[in-house]
Amino acid sequence: MQKGNTGRIIVVRIYEGEDLLQTIRRKAEEAEVKAGHFSAIGSLSKARLGYYRDGKYEYRTFAGPLEIASCNGNIALDEDGKAAIHAHIVVSDEQFRAFGGHLTEESIVGATAELVIVEGTGLNLQRSFDEKTGLKLLRLG
Repeated sequence: MQKGNTGRIIVVRIYEGEDLLQTIRRKAEEAEVKAGHFSAIGSLSKARLGYYRDGKYEYRTFAGPLEIASCNGNIALDEDGKAAIHAHIVVSDEQFRAFGGHLTEESIVGATAELVIVEGTGLNLQRSFDEKTGLKLLRLG
């Protein structure tokens, strides 16, 4: 466990056609956020979600329009000191069916999305590769 404090709160509008995950990473890097939490709402024209099972991810793409019902994640640093984003998302379609999983690249913003980053200060959050799971896991060291 680590304990820190709340730093800045950063609010970002993400525009139609932008890749949601890439934009979250880019905005965290531009703001020099090294640790934090974020949430996003809005819409997607396409969502590509991952589901982890038996040591690997399975991927599925959903065609939009889709509503971002919930998107949450954290920001840490990877082995190269770059922003490592771990996010889960739930989207819903026009039939009000919900689909959720790990947010991946190729999830494209529809009309708009709104991102709120809450920076954590006094924290040293890192992600590094874990042989057993094949995942980049959060290290609190």
